[in-house]
Amino acid sequence: MAKPADILPGTLDLLILRTLELGPLHGVAIADRIEQVTRGVFLIGPGSLFPALHRLSEKGWIAGEWTESETKRRVKAYTLTGSGRAQLAEEKRNWKNVFTAMNRALAEES
Repeated sequence: MAKPADILPGTLDLLILRTLELGPLHGVAIADRIEQVTRGVFLIGPGSLFPALHRLSEKGWIAGEWTESETKRRVKAYTLTGSGRAQLAEEKRNWKNVFTAMNRALAEES
């Protein structure tokens, strides 16, 4: 497993949107999925996750609905909205541009 790392500003929203693109999940399951797909590099605590979910919900990019978990607990499951899908596509384009630019800068010989 990789060493945990600080998440870059703006990256958490992208990770949440991408995670919800795969289907509805409740908060802890979102954090668990991010940890899983990043192989432990990003560990998202509740102090970061829940304010981000609230912010994304206020922007209309995700919607939450109270439901029951597999363990019969009351949880809020989040889904990606249509505008959230459009935002995710935009965020992916932006990320690819930043990634390409950073790779160029880091590969530059001194």
